[in-house]
Amino acid sequence: MGTRSLLWDITKKYFTVGLIGLTVSDRYASIVSVRGSSMSPAFNPRSDTNDYVLVEKFCLDKYRFSHGDVVVFSSPSNHKEKHIKRIIGLPGDWIGTPNMDDVLKVPEGHFWVEGDNSVSSLDSRSFGPIPLGLIRGRVTHVVWPPQRMGRVERETNQRPLSSLQDRPEFY
Repeated sequence: MGTRSLLWDITKKYFTVGLIGLTVSDRYASIVSVRGSSMSPAFNPRSDTNDYVLVEKFCLDKYRFSHGDVVVFSSPSNHKEKHIKRIIGLPGDWIGTPNMDDVLKVPEGHFWVEGDNSVSSLDSRSFGPIPLGLIRGRVTHVVWPPQRMGRVERETNQRPLSSLQDRPEFY
């Protein structure tokens, strides 16, 4: 009877720890592997290693994001895939890219995201603005490898943006 009781106690403890871990990773924060070179040099500056990043999810409460934030989101074409990109445009911003002949207004409830390495990035230039509902969290820190540990900075110098108020009116 003692072995059975010990096994039951161990099972309860592991189950409790698992539930707490699942709740934390679902609601508050998680660690995600960054694969590929689309965000290089910010992540994976060397092609032989993957960076691991801390993703906070408090920003999802009221969708508090800024230009330059790095976010994790579900792919618009395959919900099982997760992408990591930088926010270039917020709702109401006008976006123009070198590959586009026209400017595009980011619709309400959407973001424009791009990878730092535009040559190898599948981003809003390919699939358009992404809905806010696909965002899974904001990347705040690199946690692995140890020599790259640190805070992820917002970078907004990729391309100047103009807000709707700065856009000239044509009648």
